[in-house]
Amino acid sequence: MSSVFEGYERQYCELSANLSATCAAAGALNGEQKKQQISEIKAGIDDAEALIRKMDLEARSLQANIKAVLLAKLREYKSDLNNIKSTVKKIESGNFNPSARDELLESGMTDVMTASADQRERLMMATERLNKSGDRIKDSRRTMLESEEIGASILQDLHSQRQSLLHAGDT
Repeated sequence: MSSVFEGYERQYCELSANLSATCAAAGALNGEQKKQQISEIKAGIDDAEALIRKMDLEARSLQANIKAVLLAKLREYKSDLNNIKSTVKKIESGNFNPSARDELLESGMTDVMTASADQRERLMMATERLNKSGDRIKDSRRTMLESEEIGASILQDLHSQRQSLLHAGDT
């Protein structure tokens, strides 16, 4: 793997952890302090986006087998950053009060709890099927990459044989 990418990755992980902690702290604040925290978080998000762009450029400049792994990591980092952005939006709009939300949800949950067990079971089965499908896709992708490498090798051999034949014909 690229040491440059790893450096960017380390910076991003630290920044992401700091942003998450700051978001949690900002949810409990009010007034001017809250606005100041939000502006600091937004500046951090801008820095995180810049790091993601740098990681993307670095990953795209590497070999295909390494590039695929790094781009998968980047997708996770982008998703993480989008979660932080949505949390910031909730904090800004004032809808970030988890305890009040939990109280509202628990008040009408007695009937729902019995129905949710069946839904949970179906969700677990669907998740299991999805994981199996993902594994099959990974296996297929690996097979495809191996086939592509073999095909490239065969084309290279054929090219060298063609050159030999042309040279022999000229001779």
